[in-house]
Amino acid sequence: MKNITELLGTKYPLIQGGMANIANHILVSAVSNAGGLGLIGSGGNDAEWVRNEIRKCKELTDKPFGVNIMLMSPHAGEIAKVVAEEKVKVVTTGAGNPGLFIKEWKEAGIVVIPVVASVALAKRMERSGVDAVVAEGMESGGHIGELTTMALIPQVVDSVKIPVIAAGGIADRRQVLASFALGAKGVQVGTIFLASEECPIHINYKNKIIEASDISTMVTGREKNAPVRVLKSKMAREYVELAKSAENREELEKMTLGSLRRAVIDGDLDRGSFMAGQVAGMINAIKPVKQIVEELFLDINKYKNNLEIL
Repeated sequence: MKNITELLGTKYPLIQGGMANIANHILVSAVSNAGGLGLIGSGGNDAEWVRNEIRKCKELTDKPFGVNIMLMSPHAGEIAKVVAEEKVKVVTTGAGNPGLFIKEWKEAGIVVIPVVASVALAKRMERSGVDAVVAEGMESGGHIGELTTMALIPQVVDSVKIPVIAAGGIADRRQVLASFALGAKGVQVGTIFLASEECPIHINYKNKIIEASDISTMVTGREKNAPVRVLKSKMAREYVELAKSAENREELEKMTLGSLRRAVIDGDLDRGSFMAGQVAGMINAIKPVKQIVEELFLDINKYKNNLEIL
C-alpha cells in the first residue's frame, strides 16, 4: 500500500477539506506551502471559475494541490475536463459517483480520492479504480453521513485494500494519532482551517468558531435526508423548528438559499449558515496555516512509533 505522502507529494499525510465558497487559492496555496495538500472547493461554481482558481494557485505555490468536485453540481462534467487540462495533482469528490470521469483523470495522471461515509461506498469506489478514499465521520462540518469517525474508519479500513484517510472530528495531534490507531494512513481536516489567518471568511465567522463550545453545533436538513452540521444560530434554530411542519418545504428552501454565502462573505450572524464540525469547541485562536499544520504533526512519528509497539 502506497504511503499517503508519496501518493500526494506532500510533507505531511494531510488534506485540507474542499470547503465550498471558502477554500480558494489563498487558503489552498497556504496549506500546500505548509506541507499539506490544499484543495480548491469548487462547490457550485462553474468551470472557468475553477480554472482561474487553479491558475492563481499555481502562481502562489509550486507544491501539489487539488480540487474537490461536488458531483451533484451542474458544472461537474466541465470541471472534470478542466482539472485534466490543467494537470491538477489530486481530485477529491463528494455527492455522487465519479466513475464517469476516472478513466480521463487517470490518463491525465491525476490521483483520485472520493469522500465516502459508508463501507458500501468505499468498496464501490475501490472497484472503480480510485487511489484512496476519505472516510468522513458525522462529526465533520457541512454535509454529513450517519456514522461517527470512531465507528467508520476501522470498518472501512478492514473492507478495502487502498489507503483510507480519516476525516471528521480532527483538530489536534491526539486526534491525528487516534486516526492512525484506527488504521487510517492520513487525515483530512476542515474546521480547524476556518480559524486560520489565510482563510477568506468574514471575521464574524472566525469569531463564532473561536467562541464555540463542545455543544455549539447542530444538524439541519435531516427531514430532507440531507443533514448539514452548522454552528447554532438564529437561522439554524428557526429552520429546525419550521422543518417540523411538512407544509413548509418551500419556505425552508427560501431560508437556506444563499445562506452559506451570507455567512462567508457578509458575516450575517442572523441569516448566515456557519458550517463547522464538532471540534470547533477546541479552537480558541486565529493562527497562520503553517502553525496549524505543524502543531497537528508535532513529534508525531515518535508517538506513532509507540502506537505501533502497542
